[in-house]
Amino acid sequence: MALIENENLSNSNSEDFNLKKMLFTYLKQWKWFVFSCIVFVALTFFKLRYTTPQYSAVAKIMLIDDSDKSSGALKDLALFSEKEDAKVDDEIQVIKSRSFLRNIIKKLNLNVTYYAKGRIQEIELYKKSPITLNFIESDSIIDNISFSFYVQVLSNTEFTYKIKEDAIAKKYTFGETISTNFGGIIVTPVEATLNNYIGSTIKVNIAKLESLSESLKNRVKIAPSGKSSKVISIGLTDPVIQKAKDIINTLIDEYNRSTIDKKNEISNNTADFINERVELIAEDLVNVDNSIVRFKTGNKLTDVSNEAMKFLESSTMNQQDMDQSKIELSLLNSMKGALGNDAAKFQPVPSNLGLGDAAIAGLSSKYNELLQRRKTLLKSAGEQNPIVVELDQTLSSIRQNLTQSIDNSSNSLKIRINNLQNQSSRINSKILSVPGQESKLRSIERKQGIKEQLYLYLLQKREEAAISLTATSPSAKIIDEAYNSNGGPVSPNKKIAYIAALFFGLAVPFGIIYIKGLLDTKIHNKEDLEREVKNISVLGEIPKLSNGDNHLVQKNDRSILSESFRIIRTNLDFVRRSKDVKAFNNVVFVTSTINNEGKSFFSSNLALTIANTNQKVLLIGADIRNPQIFSAIKKNAKNIVDRGLTEYLGDSSITIKETINELNINNINLDVLLSGIVPPNPAELLMSDRLKQLFEEVSAHYDYVIVDTAPAMLVTDTLLISKYAGHTAYITRADYTEKKILNFAKELHAENKLNNMMLVVNDVKQSNFGYGAKYGYYGAPEKKGLFGRFKKS
Repeated sequence: MALIENENLSNSNSEDFNLKKMLFTYLKQWKWFVFSCIVFVALTFFKLRYTTPQYSAVAKIMLIDDSDKSSGALKDLALFSEKEDAKVDDEIQVIKSRSFLRNIIKKLNLNVTYYAKGRIQEIELYKKSPITLNFIESDSIIDNISFSFYVQVLSNTEFTYKIKEDAIAKKYTFGETISTNFGGIIVTPVEATLNNYIGSTIKVNIAKLESLSESLKNRVKIAPSGKSSKVISIGLTDPVIQKAKDIINTLIDEYNRSTIDKKNEISNNTADFINERVELIAEDLVNVDNSIVRFKTGNKLTDVSNEAMKFLESSTMNQQDMDQSKIELSLLNSMKGALGNDAAKFQPVPSNLGLGDAAIAGLSSKYNELLQRRKTLLKSAGEQNPIVVELDQTLSSIRQNLTQSIDNSSNSLKIRINNLQNQSSRINSKILSVPGQESKLRSIERKQGIKEQLYLYLLQKREEAAISLTATSPSAKIIDEAYNSNGGPVSPNKKIAYIAALFFGLAVPFGIIYIKGLLDTKIHNKEDLEREVKNISVLGEIPKLSNGDNHLVQKNDRSILSESFRIIRTNLDFVRRSKDVKAFNNVVFVTSTINNEGKSFFSSNLALTIANTNQKVLLIGADIRNPQIFSAIKKNAKNIVDRGLTEYLGDSSITIKETINELNINNINLDVLLSGIVPPNPAELLMSDRLKQLFEEVSAHYDYVIVDTAPAMLVTDTLLISKYAGHTAYITRADYTEKKILNFAKELHAENKLNNMMLVVNDVKQSNFGYGAKYGYYGAPEKKGLFGRFKKS
């Protein structure tokens, strides 16, 4: 259990360390994060500075049914007896119909816009323009024109005109006709604002009515305030808040006007039908009155016989029923005639005229409702629209049903009339004793009474229709007129924009560093190397040098380069003392995996660092294929002998002493055996027995022998002579050595092909030093920051 807890603790510490390392990876690049944030904030500032703000206007209305508006005495009238609620979605489509929007554009003259030209952006001069535009051509032509031009106000009487901004301007006076490709236009001044724009350039844009209405339709947002709610919100976003308010308010007014016109049309059609019937009944009533006068005058009648009272009362009731049925039959015939007229098949039919058949009254009301819905849909759709076609079919079906109902009712009335006539004959037979004159008089009086009742009934309905015309109210109640919903611009949102700028300012360098880390396949410091190669000791790290730095250590040198080699020298001494190496313990081979990893640089500086302790050191250039030692020391060396290692191995007459250069480099005494000329058979030459003799002799004569060898993976030279090495320094280079090629170093170590192999990381950035680099080197001059320079010492 204790072992498991220790393992968990170790894993936790490892994860914590990795997290810290990851954070440090980003924190040490803080300058890029600050720079990126500054750039994005600056770009956002200029973007906001020259972005036209957008304002949102919102209004709320409540859709009202006729049943909601009818109250008191008006509620009982037949014209206000609609029961069905208006569908909110249908009304929204009506409000957003192109016909409404076209009317709004024309009322507010939105197809002609004026802009004040600025250095970068244009500002719309809604209701503030110093000029107005008048067209000579008809509206049908102007509505299909897309055109723009520029006007520069010169004075109260003159201006210049040009079609393109870089075109040559032509001077005109206000009121003068300007010829265009679609007809003449006249520019007139607005005296209230003209003086403020003298010398300014005004851009005038004329847009097509259809495209503008389509654009406005897409911009206007209409939605119910809630589910099953009759309150709807109308919103519009525009750079000019007053313009957005005017459009919304005008849209509401246009909708209300349309609904009032629709209801007035129904009332007018009903009133016209009633007027026709009133005129016919009035003529019949006059004829009946005249008949009574003539009859009484001719027969000198003044009273009715008491003997015939009972029979006459029965006859009267029977005659009333029969006449009432005939009137109803007449009304049904009139309605049938109206339905049979194809020219008026989409006109409302009279309804609620007091007929006894409730089915006919219901079908008439339903027919009129569907006609109004069809008319409403035609404003936003064509006659071929599926919904319109379906309504036409429904209307046709209702007409047929209505016609059939009228026919059935007519047949019933005819039967009833026949029965009443038969009954009347039986009654009349009982009053034969009554004088014919009296009987005829009563008959005429009965007709007169019936006509009077029908006449008064129609007059009442006509008054109701007239009242409905004066009492018609709109279908939308304004809850809130258009207002600025945010109190300021809705876009651009400066707070959100700057937050986004900071976000992207941090995200971009973070993403670059993260992606760079994902794609990174190289080592960068001692920690990376130890993480990849776990069982090989690492002597130390060598810092990256700039072009102006010294690339060779000097006497009494306190530079970071010198300190890093002192650390490596100390670690090498510890390794030598800890290893029981009997032969060539003081011989250190320097090799690497591939070329350009810094073998010669390391060899030269390690030799100088050890020699700086007054020890006798020999530096041998054993990379005879690509010798680099001479290039490193040639500026500091004089009187170099022209014989090197290859000459010694190839010519047995040459002694070791004749090939060694005793040099003073940066005031440090160092013996150097250069590589010599490049031989044609380097591998075979290194297999010579003289090489063993060389290493035995120099190992005995010198305190340290540093050997610069060839890359181990590229050629076999180093492996051929590795038996003469007591220790091997294997060089890797930060930001250069691939992690995958370190597998070769692992194989060499696992197979003991290189004796006492140790690793070194070369060319490490100071910010990437594995241990303690962020605290600096003890005794090195302190680097002060910008603010630290002003601090007192």
